[in-house]
Amino acid sequence: MSFEELIRKNSESIDIIPTEAIPKGSPKSRIEVILFDVYGTLFISGAGDIGIAKRESGQNRSKLDDLLRKYSLEKTPRTLLNEYFNEIEQRKDKLRNQGIDYPEVDIENVWKNVTGFEDKCTIKKFAIEFELIVNPVCPMPHTEELLSCCKKKRIPMGIISNAQFYTPYLFSSLLDVNLEGLGFVEEFVYFSYVHGYCKPSLFLFEMAAKNVEKSGIPRGNTLYVGNDMLKDICPAQKTGFQTALFAGDGRSLNMRDGDERVRGVSPDLVITDLSQIPEFFD
Repeated sequence: MSFEELIRKNSESIDIIPTEAIPKGSPKSRIEVILFDVYGTLFISGAGDIGIAKRESGQNRSKLDDLLRKYSLEKTPRTLLNEYFNEIEQRKDKLRNQGIDYPEVDIENVWKNVTGFEDKCTIKKFAIEFELIVNPVCPMPHTEELLSCCKKKRIPMGIISNAQFYTPYLFSSLLDVNLEGLGFVEEFVYFSYVHGYCKPSLFLFEMAAKNVEKSGIPRGNTLYVGNDMLKDICPAQKTGFQTALFAGDGRSLNMRDGDERVRGVSPDLVITDLSQIPEFFD
């Protein structure tokens, strides 16, 4: 079974949780490039980041039991989860000691150590199935329409996302088209696991900004869309991008109230549905 088939088989529709947010704001300048967060923005996410997944993973013990039996792993769900999250933290601590402010791990290597599997395909399939248990996903309403509109209007698209190897497969699995086919520009796509940095580090944002400028477009004409004030809006704003806070799903909207790191930060736009974005293109 391919990775795409595995994702489709283990995915189901998820309803959004409406918020009380009100759309507001307007662009400061023309939007010539649009960059997206993935989890909680383009895709509804049952978790959204590893911290949330850690807190909620214990609610899925029966599914994890089934997964362990399927792969003949003689571990309890509790043991699996403890070893998994401990391995992640140990690797992140090591990277922090090397000077990386917000380190990201490669989940394939994490699972290789935790499961003892040697076959790469088996490791990846286990990782996909585990992820979809603790962090189920499905496309956000109007994701397809928005991406289609951007492609039709020839607005280059990119991604800056905390992600793993399976993240790109969400598009080909659940939208039936790969990133290139949807209109994403390879030079504007930045997944955390590839570079070893995760949001809210400025690392990925600065790399994207430099490539946008290399294409002849000012970074100020770039719109970044995300659902988290700390991980999305704050670093995007510091980089010089225009920002849109996606407040369409109460499950993923994170205002970070009381967090000193976002004091004084406000998005240029607040949107409650992805279909609201195209009205700002003209």
